[in-house]
Amino acid sequence: MVREFARHIGRVEARCGGDAVACEKINKCTWQCAPVDGALALTYTVYAWDLSVRGAHLDHTHGFFNGASVFLLVEGQRDSACGVEIVRPTGEYYRGWKVATSLAGPTAGDNGRDFGGYRAENYDALIDHPVEMGLFTHARFEACGVIHHLVLTGRHRADVNRLTADLKKICETQIRFFEPETATAPMSEYWFLITVVGDGFGGLEHRASTALIVSRDELPLANEPRMTTGYRKLLSLASHEYFHAWNVKRILPAHFVPYDLTQENYTNQLWFFEGFTDYYDDLMLVRSGVITVLEYLEIEADGVGRVLSQAGRTKQSVAESSFDAWIKYYRPDENSPNSLVSYYQKGALVGLALDLTIREATRGRYSLDDLMRNLWTRYGKTGIGVPEGEIERVATEVAGIDLSRFFAQTVYGTADPELARLLATVGVTLSWQPNGTTGASSKNAPERVLPTLGAKLASETNGDAKLAQVFDGGSAIAAGLSAGDTIVAVDRLRVNAGNIERRIRSYDIGSTLDVIAFRRDEMMELKLTLLEPTTSTCVLTLNDTPAEAKSRRTYWLGR
Repeated sequence: MVREFARHIGRVEARCGGDAVACEKINKCTWQCAPVDGALALTYTVYAWDLSVRGAHLDHTHGFFNGASVFLLVEGQRDSACGVEIVRPTGEYYRGWKVATSLAGPTAGDNGRDFGGYRAENYDALIDHPVEMGLFTHARFEACGVIHHLVLTGRHRADVNRLTADLKKICETQIRFFEPETATAPMSEYWFLITVVGDGFGGLEHRASTALIVSRDELPLANEPRMTTGYRKLLSLASHEYFHAWNVKRILPAHFVPYDLTQENYTNQLWFFEGFTDYYDDLMLVRSGVITVLEYLEIEADGVGRVLSQAGRTKQSVAESSFDAWIKYYRPDENSPNSLVSYYQKGALVGLALDLTIREATRGRYSLDDLMRNLWTRYGKTGIGVPEGEIERVATEVAGIDLSRFFAQTVYGTADPELARLLATVGVTLSWQPNGTTGASSKNAPERVLPTLGAKLASETNGDAKLAQVFDGGSAIAAGLSAGDTIVAVDRLRVNAGNIERRIRSYDIGSTLDVIAFRRDEMMELKLTLLEPTTSTCVLTLNDTPAEAKSRRTYWLGR
């Protein structure tokens, strides 16, 4: 997505040798200065109030910036070396502030790095090393001989020792994954920059660091030794962005070499670069031992269920989703679940299916791991972009069988991967449990399947049952309801956001109810026929299986 960082830049002034120089804005993000004889100095301000991993945020508690939102590029000077002077804010209050960044500069001490001069070999490097400054928690650990820094900004009670120990296991597992013989990392130092907030989640990868934003409830506590769902999500996020140090920051699409920073860069391959990274992030957790096999299967089952429950997967391929990311994935609307598929989520399922397909075809001798290492050697180490179609070619080479049908159906088509059959080859059973079931009234009676509205309610509606999204195949859309409609009565009884689902579930599937709803300020009277749930819960379980499948499962999960 084009973030339009220039909208936060204030008045730009230019000077040369103390004299003012004419400076004209010629398009939405470009300024042109009059010719000068000598060094040109620009002065400008940036509005920094974006508390995310993308932009810049500055207040009395801390400062953070992603270089792309702050630094102007001098046309024709993209390859020139850059120097950055980071100055401590004035005043006694800021005396203890430190800097955290992977930019080359002052050596890191126990509390972070000093303010002063930093440098980058070119503009691309300049915008690839985010900077955090303030009073933060700083810890470090060593992974395969490389110093890794952990920085936590914001109030927290995290068990830092546990967090660094788990990150160390994950980082070492990934380093050895790509370099099994030498265990050599592609960076000389790495920084995890984590902003702790009340509610937030996200990350952005860089060559030698990652910027993360997480809820403080997801941090591990010293008095909570078990693996909570929130902490598992945090480790998965950190694993995902760390994996990007290889897959995206060094192994990258040919269309991104180099990036054209003035416009969108199109590729069909995000199902691989993001989707396969999404597959490996949790796989690295179980291989490193920070989660159990059963916890991993629970994560995978959730991913399978989320993808296969969305109608959009039947209308858009992951290749199309990759290409249209600029206008669709990062600009969702009320119809997105019905019209698009996530190249992250379905891409991860394609990665799982391809991994198990290669293992089956080679009887466990090769896997998706070999594909990743092959691409790392051929493209990541050389800096050559991966051409369109090359991933498919290398996968076929590794598997030793023709995989054109697999890619045609699951990547360039809308078919679901054959996960049930493929998981059975490693001793895992995939089953489905209908959503919305209730216990039987007697021992011999079947469970009752509960009907659903087939819609998602808006989160902030003053208690009204306002529909944010309606799903293909559900009761609401069949009745003629649309996103934005507000249901006020069902079967002649008033409903609201707190009781509408309970009211719907009190009827049997097949019942037809009178519904009164408002679309804008116009009242509608509709007939709502209750249908079976369109979604089910995926369950993955280990099973008794032949020795070959057990052995294959052991190598797959690295246990």
